[in-house]
Amino acid sequence: MIATRTLLLFAFVAHFVGAEDRPLAKPESVGMSSERLARLSQTFDGYVERDELSGAVILIARKGEVVFHRSFGVRDMDENDAMETDDIFRIASQTKALVSTAILMLQEDGKLLIGHPVSRYLPAFENTTVAEDRDGGRYEIVPAKRAITLRDLLTHTAGVSYGTGPSSHVWEKAGIQGWYFADRNEPIRATIDRLAALPFDAHPGEKWVYGYSTDILGAVVEVVSGQTLDVFLRTRLFEPLGMTDTHFYLPTEKVNRLATVYSATEHGLAEAPDPGHMVGQGHYAAGPKLSFSGGAGLLSTAADYSRFLRMMLGGGELDGTRLLSKKTVKLMTTNHVGDKYAWDSGIGFGLGFRVVLDVGAFGQHSSVGEFGWGGAYHSTYWVDPAEELVVVYMTQLIPAGELDDQPTLRSLVYSAIVN
Repeated sequence: MIATRTLLLFAFVAHFVGAEDRPLAKPESVGMSSERLARLSQTFDGYVERDELSGAVILIARKGEVVFHRSFGVRDMDENDAMETDDIFRIASQTKALVSTAILMLQEDGKLLIGHPVSRYLPAFENTTVAEDRDGGRYEIVPAKRAITLRDLLTHTAGVSYGTGPSSHVWEKAGIQGWYFADRNEPIRATIDRLAALPFDAHPGEKWVYGYSTDILGAVVEVVSGQTLDVFLRTRLFEPLGMTDTHFYLPTEKVNRLATVYSATEHGLAEAPDPGHMVGQGHYAAGPKLSFSGGAGLLSTAADYSRFLRMMLGGGELDGTRLLSKKTVKLMTTNHVGDKYAWDSGIGFGLGFRVVLDVGAFGQHSSVGEFGWGGAYHSTYWVDPAEELVVVYMTQLIPAGELDDQPTLRSLVYSAIVN
C-alpha cells in the first residue's frame, strides 16, 4: 500500500493552483522562502508515506498573495484516489467563526446587539437553569444568576457545554449530546428550543465552557433574518466572498470531491464508519438535510475558507467587497474573557476566535494578536495579522491520536518567513 500511494503521491499530488485559479505568487515576493517551504512539502509527504495521514490540503497566503496551495496523499485510500486542492472537507467547529460573523453582520445591520439577552430572540431561554456541583458527586439544579446574552454565546461563557457536565444523563435522555447534528430529522430551531430547558454547566459569564453556544447563535440568525441559516450564510457571506464550495450538505455533483474520514488506531489508519456519528463519514451527502448546525455543520475547501480569513485579515474587506467594518473585526479578534480560557496558556477568546495573548506562555510559533480555531476532523487555521499571514490546513482524521502534524506545520510555516 505504501509503495502504491508513494507513486500516486509523486504522480498526482503537486497541484499548485491558487485560491482563485490563478498562478501562485512566488514566496520570495512576500518575504518567504521557496526552499524552506519545500521542507514543509517533504515533511507532509512523509506523514502520508508513513500512513499517519491519508491526505491533506495546505494553503498559505501572505501579504495578500497565495504562495502555497498543495494537496498531499489520497482522498480515499481504498480507491487510491489522489487528493486534489479543491477537495471538500468536513470542517466541524470551523463553522463557528462563520456563524459568529453572521451575528456581527446582523449587529451592523441594526437588527440586534450582542449585549441583548438571547431570550429576546429565542423565548425558550427566558428562565435557564444550572446544575451546580455538590458534595459526593451530586448536583442541584438552580436558576441561572442572570440572563444569557449573545456575547456570552459568542465567547463561550454562557455555561453551555456539549451535554457533558454534571447533568450529562439528563442531556443524554433528551437526545442532545455531542456536536454532530447532520443526522437530525428536524430544523435547528426545534433542537435549540428543547436544549434551552436543560440544565447548563455554569452560570452566565462565570466560566469558559465549550459547547452548543454557536448552534444557539445559528437559531438566532434564523429568527432575526427570517431566513434559514444556510440561506443567510450563502447570500450574505459565501456568495459575496466567492466561497462556491461551502455547504451544509453536498450537492450531488460534488459528492465525489468529499474526502474520506479516517481514524488513527494502534494498527494504522482505519476508515471511519459510514455514516457513523461523531466518528464517521456522516450524513453530509445523504440524509435528512434539515439541521443547519451553526456550531459544527459546514463543509468547505481550503481555498474557500482562506477567502473568509483573508477578508478578516483585510479588516472586513476582500477584493473590493466589504462585509464588516474594521472596528467590528477588531472587536471580534480581541480577548473578551479575561483569564477564563481553559485549554491553553497565553490564550484568550474573542467573538468566535481563539486569540494569542502571550507567545511565550503559548509555547508555539505565533504572534500576539493571532486568531484562529480548528475542527473535530483535525483541520485547523490561523490568521497572524503581525505577519499578514493566513494558514489553512484541511484533513479528515478523527481521532488523531498523538499525531504532531499541527505544531509541526506551525514551525515549518514560520521558519519559511525570512523577511
